[in-house]
Parts: sequence; structure tokens; C-alpha cells
Amino acid sequence: MERALKSTDREPLVVVVLGPTASGKTALALAIARRFRGEIVNCDSVAMYREFEIGTAKPSAAKRAEVPHHLLDCVDPLADVSAGEYARQARQVLREIERRRQLPIVSGGTGLYLRALLEGLFSGPERSEELRNKLRARAEQNGAQHLHRILRRLDSSAASRIHANDVPKVIRAIEVCLAARRPMTELWQQGREPLHGFRILRLGLNPEREVLYARINQRAAKMFDEGLIAETERLLNKYGEQARPLTSLGYKQAVQFLRGELDRESALAAAHQAHRNYAKRQITWFRREPDVHWLAGLGDDPAIQAEAIAAIEPQI
Repeated sequence: MERALKSTDREPLVVVVLGPTASGKTALALAIARRFRGEIVNCDSVAMYREFEIGTAKPSAAKRAEVPHHLLDCVDPLADVSAGEYARQARQVLREIERRRQLPIVSGGTGLYLRALLEGLFSGPERSEELRNKLRARAEQNGAQHLHRILRRLDSSAASRIHANDVPKVIRAIEVCLAARRPMTELWQQGREPLHGFRILRLGLNPEREVLYARINQRAAKMFDEGLIAETERLLNKYGEQARPLTSLGYKQAVQFLRGELDRESALAAAHQAHRNYAKRQITWFRREPDVHWLAGLGDDPAIQAEAIAAIEPQI
């Protein structure tokens, strides 16, 4: 049963659905949107890109038609969206949803984007393409771990938060440290502008690890069965390797298959492992989020949906 938002003197509510990959964030966000006249704001960096469908597990066209979705399929495959740019766009969308007296529901697993939206990011030094090109060349010559060791010497705290394989973020962190002549972690604490004008209710999905891993394996296998390799080949032919989403989970392993580096079975096994590793990192990241109402299950479980709705109702 759909419910309208009440008139209240309190600041409007934003519901955040967070959790690891394959935990059912989309299903839970949809259930909440149906109940409270909500609109969903995507917080998955890869899902923002147009034409990347199978490997992103985006909501179906029918579900997108049923509930308004924002910041989905809105970025050209050759473009790059920083966390700061995402936060700027998402905050504007939240204000627009609030003016329509609908409930904004932020849903996704990109932790840095969520942090930028809710807490703000520091205003770092300008980018240096010369330095970036030198660091990219080092990564190609010596491997991603080489750059990560450099970052560890410059800012061990930042290195602990950024995975070694996330070369763009490692490069940016090194760039900031060198340009500012101080650890980037220190700058993170300065100049932040948190989200104002909203109350925030964080709902976190925390299924049992074995159940989650089984879901991850099933979903990765389904992506391969439904044509991930063919979709990757089409995108690779159209955009080349410059399309950043081709380095994301699933697509990366499909590219390795197309290059002849892995057979199909090995590519699928690598995708399974990469998704599980990503889920571990997400769980660690989201554990640092404040005031999360944790839900011990999957987002498509009716009992978990009922618990989430019960947590929201007193806030509406």
C-alpha cells in the first residue's frame, strides 16, 4: 500500500540502502519506494554508464517504469565521473525529489560516492595530466602494486582505504599527496561540506557470508549465461579499451576472455572471486558508516523488507 509523506516541521528524510554486491539493495529500494511514494537515486558508479547493462545488474525496464530512477544510464561510456561530481548531481536530485514531496531513496554499493554525497569531500589540488601520465606508465611497466607501495610511503592511511588494483584512485591519491606536500588523509578532514537540510536513515543489508557468496556466484554465472561476453565484445569494438567500465567486475574478466588470456571457465571463476573480494571490501567500508540500521538478511526477503519499512515509518 502506497503512503504519502506527512507534512512535518522536521527536515525531510533521505533513506539510504547500502550493503555489499548481490545483497538485494535494488529489491529493497523498490519495496520502500512502492510503500512510501519514493524515487530511487542510483549510487553505483558503473550503473551510471549508458549501454552497460548485463554486467551492472541494473533494474529492468519495467521496474524503472514503475518507480522513478535517477543517475542511471546518464553517462557516456568514454566519460569519467568523479565522486565529487556524483555528489553535486545527487544533491540536486535529492532537492528536486523533496520539492515533489516524494521520498528520496539512495541505493548502491559505491562507498566513496555515498561518502561524498552524505559527508562531502575535500577540495583537492588540481589535476596534473603530466604527472598522471607518468604514473600510468609506471603502473603499466611495474604493475599496480608498485604504485600502491608509493602511496603507502606517502600516506599509509589512504593506502589502507584504496585497493591496489584501483589504479585511477591510487594515482589521484599520489597526485594529491605530492601537490599538497602532505598526506591526503589530512586534507580529507578539511573543507568538507556534509549534506544539509535532510535527515538520513541508513539501512544496511548484512546477510550471512555463505549465503551472500552463493548469491554472488549465481549472479555472475547468470551474467555470463545472458550474454556478458557478447555485450563486452560489442562495447569493446565500439569504444575501445578507453571505456572505463570495461575494467569493472565481470567486464574485466570478459575482456580477458576475448583477448585469449582466459578460457570461459577460468573467466567465470575469476569473476566469482573478484566479486567476492569486492563484497569483502564493501562490508569493511560500510562498517565505518555511522548509525546504520543493520538488517540481517537479503533485500528481496519479505521479512527484511517489512523490518526496513517498520524502521522508516516512525521517521515519515
